[in-house]
Amino acid sequence: MDKESYDLPHEECGLIGVWNHPEASRLVFYGLMALQHRGQEGAGIACLQADGRMKEIRDLGLVSEIFRREEQFDYLSGSSALGHVRYATAGDHSIENIQPFLFHFTQADYALAHNGNLVNGLSLKQELEEQGSIFRATSDSEILMHLIRNSRQATFMERLKESLNKIKGGFTYILLTEEGLIGACDSNGFRPLVVGEIADGSYVMASESCALDQVGASYLFDVQPGEVVVINESGIDRSYYTEDHQQAICSMEYIYFARPDSTIHDINVHTARKQCGILLAQEAPAPTADLVVGVPNSSLSAASGYAEASGLPNEMGLVKNQYVGRTFIQPTQAERERGVRMKLSAVSKLISGKSVVMVDDSIVRGTTSKRIVTLLREAGAREVHVRIASPALKYPCFYGIDISNTQDLIAANHSVEEIREIIGADSLAFLSEDGLMDGIGLNLPAPYGGLCMAYFNGDYPTGLYDYEAEYLASLKEMEEKNG
Repeated sequence: MDKESYDLPHEECGLIGVWNHPEASRLVFYGLMALQHRGQEGAGIACLQADGRMKEIRDLGLVSEIFRREEQFDYLSGSSALGHVRYATAGDHSIENIQPFLFHFTQADYALAHNGNLVNGLSLKQELEEQGSIFRATSDSEILMHLIRNSRQATFMERLKESLNKIKGGFTYILLTEEGLIGACDSNGFRPLVVGEIADGSYVMASESCALDQVGASYLFDVQPGEVVVINESGIDRSYYTEDHQQAICSMEYIYFARPDSTIHDINVHTARKQCGILLAQEAPAPTADLVVGVPNSSLSAASGYAEASGLPNEMGLVKNQYVGRTFIQPTQAERERGVRMKLSAVSKLISGKSVVMVDDSIVRGTTSKRIVTLLREAGAREVHVRIASPALKYPCFYGIDISNTQDLIAANHSVEEIREIIGADSLAFLSEDGLMDGIGLNLPAPYGGLCMAYFNGDYPTGLYDYEAEYLASLKEMEEKNG
């Protein structure tokens, strides 16, 4: 299903930086195309010119809609560049929030791209404004640069590290300066960031390894929690800005967000999803089922694992129309239903008269699951057994995913049996938390094996700071509502 139209979680954005390549902006463009799934609101590229100054092109829309003319890459000439695709979780949906942000100072220019969400961003922004800082956008992404400029440390790296210690939450940053390309991850490593090298000696830093593959870069390493990586003419320098770091990468990266061909911390995403499907089949078999159908596209890997473990055929019973526009308007219920059919159709010749296991990666609000079950029944399915290759989403995320309201999460307000009735399935089961951890297989010496599982159990790896009061109030309201 189209991320923008239905009740799926949305990730904030994707980043890519290229250092010391004659076609840097063009490589960034190719990388952004590979990262388009991480944000469809807008995109931008900033490049470093030979004279040390920077230029940029930013706009609303898809990458291919924004960068369509050869003269744009002539304008963005330079040996180093930084790119960004955005889906908003903080700030307005406007061009002012499209990154990279370009800062023109007297001494130098800087470009900054950010992925994630700061849980103390509101407090920091208010403090910085009281000190005289002026923000041009409504997102929290500018905060880091203002902190750097306000720091009294002697060197840029000392100012950067001091600033990184002040911000809390989930984030990756890439900064482009005249002296180098700099990447940093939060102390829990919620968001992925990888580094690669091209055969000519140039370097690439990106949100996912699929972007490295797209530009012909070989993978070197994942940036670790609490780490700063500097790439410059001397090569690569790695250091920690804090001693308080422990891996808790967002489990939704493996469940839903990342491309299946990406590898995150040595775990291939497709393999992790398939293994979760295998474990789901072991935990929640469907004895009367005839076949398995995965929901395109992020659930196909889990469906293949479920089918393999259960000995059932894995059929393409649902087909996604890849060419439906992302801005399809659905002002009425009838048109919304028609929109589902435009984007997804059931293959009645395969489905009719069969008992179907429908495998999906998650249920957020339940409306999409209900519509797909209806599609399968209208195609003649005798039974529809829904299996979800992740635990039930019961708690909001504050680290860069737009599931920030407990009231919107169907599993926070209804039992599994109630959800089954709401979506119209014959049976419903979710993968257990242990099944998810085993399926992904990070197995690090950290809570939950190195995963953030807060969406499922409410155990947040950090304090919630600015969101604490709102979160507690929403929990209280939900408890009172549910008795």
